[in-house]
Amino acid sequence: MPFTFVYWADLRYPEPLAGDRNREPYSADPGTGPFPSPAQDPASGEPTLTDRIYRGLSHLQEATGLTPVDDLILEYRLDDLWGYHEDAAFRNAARARLREALAEAADRAVLIAAHSMGGLIAYDVLRAAERDGTALPRCTLVTLGSPLGLAELKLKLAAEHGDLRVPDAVTAWTNLMDRQDIATVGDDLAAIYPPNAAGVRIRDVPVINAYRRPDDTENRHKSYGYLRTPEFSNAVAAFLAAET
Repeated sequence: MPFTFVYWADLRYPEPLAGDRNREPYSADPGTGPFPSPAQDPASGEPTLTDRIYRGLSHLQEATGLTPVDDLILEYRLDDLWGYHEDAAFRNAARARLREALAEAADRAVLIAAHSMGGLIAYDVLRAAERDGTALPRCTLVTLGSPLGLAELKLKLAAEHGDLRVPDAVTAWTNLMDRQDIATVGDDLAAIYPPNAAGVRIRDVPVINAYRRPDDTENRHKSYGYLRTPEFSNAVAAFLAAET
């Protein structure tokens, strides 16, 4: 099937990481058999203490419009998100790349697999297209490690797009999140983003991101680990089955 990689990192960084500068290279997992899943470890899919604490802080931040907790998370742990909102030229260029890819596929059904900030870009592009009247394909959206539950992002999205909800072009939305991933802290997305007019709801699916760096430390936010989860394979298989 046709595949398009919508890349944005070159808009923010002058050259890719290489050699010793890349502390998180891709490598084949040394294990055998299926990757781990909350299906075998139900406790790993339950909200953590951090989730519960952040939910209270998130509601307070949204009520006051002050987001000191999120400022720390974005600036020191998810700094590309910080740059996305601080640099309009970068933000607009990243959105333009996805708009172009979707325009080329406007007569087809597409699956958008969006990791981390990619989910934010996808949401922005899909909601903006509704206002512009831009033709869009039928979109199955799979978000991986999405930060769309962070209070600061919710405030910015509401300011630009109005009420938070599932975009109209989305025919299915699966949100994969590792409970240990700081980007997914807080409320599940289905509790934040109501269904669209067609009744499409977000399906939040806990996963286990098993990626480990060469020094054997974990990174529960890494794209490689999310893409290797059984739950992502299931989402892709469901899309293909529905469209064949």
